[in-house]
Amino acid sequence: HTSTVLLRLLLFIHFYRSYSLYFTLGFSFSDLSLKFGIQNSPIQLSLPVQLDSLNPLLFLSISQGFSLGIKMDPSGIGNDCKNEFCIDNLIAARKSLKLSLEKSKTLGLALEKAGPRLEEINQRLPSLEAAVRPIRADKDALVAVGGHINRAVGPAAAVLKVFDAVHGLEKSLLSDPRNDLPGYLSVLKRLEEALKFLGDNCGLAIQWLEDIIEYLEDNRVADGRYLLNMKTSLKGLRELQNDGERVHLDGGLLDAALDKLENEFRRLLMEHSVPLPMSSPPLGEQACIAPSPLPVSVIQKLQAILGRLIANNRLEKCIAIYVEVRSSNVRASLKALDLDYLEISVSEFNDMQSIEGYIGQWGKHLEFAVKHLFEAEFKLCNDVFERIGLDVWMGCFAKIAAQAGILAFLQFGKTITESKKEPIKLLKLLDIFASLNKLRLDFNRLFGGAACIEIQNLTRDLIKRVIDGAAEIFWEIFVQVELQRQSPPPQDGSIPKLVSTITDYCNKLLGDDYRPILTQVLVIHQSWKHKKFQEMILVNEVSKIIKAVDLNLDTWMKAYGDTTLSCLFAMNCHWHLYKDLKGTKVGELMGDSWLKEHEQYKEYYSA
Repeated sequence: HTSTVLLRLLLFIHFYRSYSLYFTLGFSFSDLSLKFGIQNSPIQLSLPVQLDSLNPLLFLSISQGFSLGIKMDPSGIGNDCKNEFCIDNLIAARKSLKLSLEKSKTLGLALEKAGPRLEEINQRLPSLEAAVRPIRADKDALVAVGGHINRAVGPAAAVLKVFDAVHGLEKSLLSDPRNDLPGYLSVLKRLEEALKFLGDNCGLAIQWLEDIIEYLEDNRVADGRYLLNMKTSLKGLRELQNDGERVHLDGGLLDAALDKLENEFRRLLMEHSVPLPMSSPPLGEQACIAPSPLPVSVIQKLQAILGRLIANNRLEKCIAIYVEVRSSNVRASLKALDLDYLEISVSEFNDMQSIEGYIGQWGKHLEFAVKHLFEAEFKLCNDVFERIGLDVWMGCFAKIAAQAGILAFLQFGKTITESKKEPIKLLKLLDIFASLNKLRLDFNRLFGGAACIEIQNLTRDLIKRVIDGAAEIFWEIFVQVELQRQSPPPQDGSIPKLVSTITDYCNKLLGDDYRPILTQVLVIHQSWKHKKFQEMILVNEVSKIIKAVDLNLDTWMKAYGDTTLSCLFAMNCHWHLYKDLKGTKVGELMGDSWLKEHEQYKEYYSA
């Protein structure tokens, strides 16, 4: 800058020496001072200019903006004028200086761009210096370390490559499986294989790295701080490997993919488990509506999903989803049957007659549920889980049956057995036994597995209660008839209620509907007591009951103080026994002679 200023200043003086402007130029190494003024004028200006901020172009611009003259030392001017060769030298020097100035600018720009790079290198130099500084081992140690490092880097590089492959599967596994279930399962299997490789080889890679660090430490060919950092990192990796958490290997990708498969499993079940609408069938009619079976294609998809979920220890979650969806479907199918009566408690009814109609419905509804709904679920569980094993699908079915309502049916039967004793209860208990006995083979086939132990226990308990209750009531009929003998007869000589009730009751017990059931109940009850059953035990007991009624009639007839009233009572009762029992099961049991005897008694007392 100084050279350029001086050159231009000299040129300025040369070309404007005729003007009356004078200059005084003085400079040092730090600044340049310019003093100028107008001839014959007291005004003088001094402009100190810093060398590093002087702009020669600005200076020339200012100098050329005035019509100025130069007043200089004549001796100096004369010398310059006489020596034209000096002017040429100055012009050449000016060009050289200008060229140098351009090169300086170019170099300055280059240095300006190189500054950040140099700063970055400057920042890295300390760490590089620390890394290089410890390498003071001998030549043999340095040569040998290469082989150790190569052996350690190989397994580690393979592990890292598999890690990259795992991340490459992320996009596919986070998509919706329904769009391409086979493709999704294929990608998931690749992920499982990659994770297995990582699980098998991460430990090996860590071991190799630990060995090389030990070698570097023993031979002092690495910085101690570097080795300490490596040890800390490897310790963390070893801890992650030992805790068995798969999430550390894939960042939770496998669990996210399995969650999506579980959701797809649920979606397939729910979309194809819609119960058909139905109304409650009238008593005596049996509806033949079961839940819609799953299409074969859906079953195959469910099995494919199960395969992957089972491989990742998620069988229990699958079973829970399956049980939840299918049991809900069965309950929806049963809801239309109006089964609210199953929740009735003993305290909610006064006598057996108030719920007599429910017991008839109970038998028909139970048969429908077992033969249609639970039968369909039994087959479907077998179809979906057959590849897993008998215990699994039987356990799944047992949970569906329990949650869908089979336990409520059994509990209702138990509630009936806990009601108070009365003659009609015997008939209702026989109805319950008949329904259970009719479904005995179905119960054994559907609920006979170990998984259905709760249903089995409740069923056995119900059957035992029914048989014990029925047998107990049956054997007490004779006793109750005898106890009624001490009560007074009707004051108006009419037929006692006991006579009509017992004869009707015995006719029902000997009828085609109840006689085989009661006989079977008595056989079972006797076998539990290790007693031999006698074929005539039922008819003998009924005969005893009827004869006890005869004795009651004789006792009550004698209880009247009025002979006429006593004869009226005897006539009515004997006529009832003859007329109402003739042609009935009890009449056949007692025989014609017994009937004629009552007819004769009727004629006798009427006369």
